[in-house]
Amino acid sequence: MIVDGRGTPLAVTLTGAHRHDVTQLTELVDRVPPTGRYGKFRPRRLYADRAYDSKRHRKELRDRHIVPKIARQKTGHGSGLGRERWIVERTISWLHANRYLARRHARRADIHEAMLTLACAKICLKQLHNFC
Repeated sequence: MIVDGRGTPLAVTLTGAHRHDVTQLTELVDRVPPTGRYGKFRPRRLYADRAYDSKRHRKELRDRHIVPKIARQKTGHGSGLGRERWIVERTISWLHANRYLARRHARRADIHEAMLTLACAKICLKQLHNFC
């Protein structure tokens, strides 16, 4: 999941439990729709935890003009990313507030992805209501 600074989901994807998250990083970044004036808005920074730390992924993000703010592996905690990462963790908890998503009831992936999309729309509506 990629969220903006307020916690509004920009892009989500559904993968199997046996897939590592880092394999979907560039695909998920590419799914963020370009918006803004003339469709040129792209995320400027990407905050991630140690699982996403690799030279290849950092290079792919830089090629997309995104500054990777990824905690380094094999370093002590306290990198300062927690101040920004809590927005993502809060949004994930908002998704899990929907009981249907907290425990996966649907066996079919398309139904689960539809419920995930509805939950993201609900979060966006809540953010829009707070904004106005």
